[in-house]
Amino acid sequence: MNQTEKALAMAEEIGGKSGLNCIAELDPTAIAQAKAVDENNRCDLPLRGVPVLVKDNIDVKGLHTTAGSLALEDNIALSDAPVIRNLRRNGAVILGKTNMTEFANYVTQDMPGGYSSRGGQVIHAVNPELDVSGSSSGSAVAVAAGIVSMAVGTDTSHSITACAMFNGICGLKPPAGTLSAEGIIPIARTLDSAGPMARNLSDTLKLYSAMRDEPLPELKQKETNQLRIAVNRANQSFLPADQERFIRVLLERLKKAGTAIENVIQMPPPELITIMRWEFRPMLEDYLAHSSASRKTLAEIVEYYESHPDTMMKYGDSYLRAALDEAPGGLQGEPYLKALKIREETIARVTAEIGAYDAVLMTGPTYIMHFCGLPSVTAASPVKTDAGVNRAVILYGQDEYRLYEAALTIEQEMRL
Repeated sequence: MNQTEKALAMAEEIGGKSGLNCIAELDPTAIAQAKAVDENNRCDLPLRGVPVLVKDNIDVKGLHTTAGSLALEDNIALSDAPVIRNLRRNGAVILGKTNMTEFANYVTQDMPGGYSSRGGQVIHAVNPELDVSGSSSGSAVAVAAGIVSMAVGTDTSHSITACAMFNGICGLKPPAGTLSAEGIIPIARTLDSAGPMARNLSDTLKLYSAMRDEPLPELKQKETNQLRIAVNRANQSFLPADQERFIRVLLERLKKAGTAIENVIQMPPPELITIMRWEFRPMLEDYLAHSSASRKTLAEIVEYYESHPDTMMKYGDSYLRAALDEAPGGLQGEPYLKALKIREETIARVTAEIGAYDAVLMTGPTYIMHFCGLPSVTAASPVKTDAGVNRAVILYGQDEYRLYEAALTIEQEMRL
């Protein structure tokens, strides 16, 4: 119970609106949960008594699930999402919910990372001037600040992985479809996944194992001279100079230790945007149909935004409006079906290109791994940026277990 009491105290002290504003809501049953875990004497539970925070687009029974939007402020979860039930079975204490970028950053292109109409602006744990990045910002900041050691986010296109990198922690997006999407407010279920965030990869993998409620196979660091790494040079010109130097030094160290390193070019495909736009309305409305929210359609939500400009239209609603007006036919729309066909072809090509590698290291921005549903992971280093944030790299791969073992090895190399 001491872990939960300490986490609650820190959440109240630094996590609220007068601090980092990463906490959306604390669970009033957290102490009772911790006491129940203590009393059952199940020492075999991998997360026994560990407090975990959850992004506010995932159902936790009795708490709000709003995706950061005042349009859904009356939505109280009737039951736990399956990933939350799995965490409880593995001994976790659900401490509460975290603030996030509104609708997982699917309101408008101009919305800052970490902002929502319900929660306000999430603040970076190291420096308030820094960008908290992707939509799992509250979960990332809570981990970076030490409020909890583990938190749950969701990722459609870098909302865990890039968010983890910008906040100097670790994060993991599993292969598409590995974790249940039930009880999670979606953007596009073809691309979405819940995933774990923690200070190091070992804890990230432990949380992932509990979320799927199936133990991972034994994962070990590979010897560096047994690693095969591809470096995706797509959009490398967008890489900041200091991050480019960090990656170059890391690759030189790996190569000197015997790692086989080759280059690939895997550009981000534009069809990802099409899949989001055509899936958003029907999949959101499917979630809302089974929820306690009073607004059950995207049309009602857009109407709420546009009739409350002072609170809801600070940055506009262009994505919501486009999903409502510009995706005729929904899941049967011709552009959507064409995008799915291109995705199928891209998966075959990309997996063939990288199948021989343990991991692919991302340099410049690309969302090829998300488009293809490949596992991706952010590994963090104790080396700091000039701003004081842990440096990190994003890796993806064709085989998730080979990827995780490679990431564990690279994490260790970044500590040297």
